[in-house]
Amino acid sequence: MEPIEWIDGKIRTLDQSRLPQQEVHLELACYEEVAEAIKTLRIRGAPLIGIAGAYGLALCSQTIEAKSHAQFLKELRRIAEALASTRPTAVNLRWAIDRMTAVAEAGKDVAGIKSAMVIEAKAIHDEEREATGRLSRFGAELIKDGFTVLTHCNAGSLATGGYGTALGVIKAAKEQGSKINVIATETRPLLQGARLTAWELMKDGIPVTLITDSMAGHFLSRQKINCVIVGADRIAANGDTANKIGTYTLAVLANENNIPFYVAAPLSTIDRAVPSGDRIPIEERAPEEVTHIQGIPVAAPGVQVANPAFDVTPHRYVSAIITEQGIVRKPYQSNLAGLFEARLGKNKGGPSGRS
Repeated sequence: MEPIEWIDGKIRTLDQSRLPQQEVHLELACYEEVAEAIKTLRIRGAPLIGIAGAYGLALCSQTIEAKSHAQFLKELRRIAEALASTRPTAVNLRWAIDRMTAVAEAGKDVAGIKSAMVIEAKAIHDEEREATGRLSRFGAELIKDGFTVLTHCNAGSLATGGYGTALGVIKAAKEQGSKINVIATETRPLLQGARLTAWELMKDGIPVTLITDSMAGHFLSRQKINCVIVGADRIAANGDTANKIGTYTLAVLANENNIPFYVAAPLSTIDRAVPSGDRIPIEERAPEEVTHIQGIPVAAPGVQVANPAFDVTPHRYVSAIITEQGIVRKPYQSNLAGLFEARLGKNKGGPSGRS
């Protein structure tokens, strides 16, 4: 599955807001269309919106008319900020945009920069695809034959532009011969679990049972689940993890019932500049996402609504963080830092080294 592609100078992406009833692809020809697709969750998932941001910046760079390097950078930075502001919680977006901007800053002539921007965006996509494949194979070691796994929201190919994170681990375990059952929460308010995760797992031939979010405690307390595995939108330096609203609840319930709680995410999701989860910005989304389901009103007119898109799970509830560099356990502060030191030693010398 290719949820996003660069084709003939345009971005082709699967409209995730239409799934599973319709598989519709969009052609995005300017950065404004990319920004709108990210805001409206036609493009969603932390790694995928990072890739989309990179492609969006590459797209706009081709149309910037500037005679000097300085003029080009001024316009590019303006557009970069517009793209970065679309989803404030997922750090992959800012990470990818900063990396693309660095390529432009390092260039010497405008024509060369425009070419380099496309090359770098494709490199980001390729690296994220490889990273999710690697972390999935590492994580598969934690999923034993016969396991029932609970997952929340959607962290498969749709969300990553690659193999997947939480769902990638499940798929890799199946490919290695393990028989697995999955329980997927519906994930209110926008039903990413019901609409997307169940659809992906069914396409992959993995048995899945859909439950409402409020049923999770029942199944966890009855020891019908062997582990919980989720993705992440931002991981702080100490291991605190921001993910789809409802994740914190699942982590507490898993801890209460002595069930491992795993987070799967590439290194691009780890924000070493943020020391702890209380520093992670939480996006507040439109009230209509709560009061309506696919455009149909379900709440009393005029009711007051709170709609935070994410919550933060303290690192004490996280049994392990699965990355493309391996499985990390406590203490996260030092062990996560060690991953970046190891990677830095392998990838010196160029902007594609993600250092």
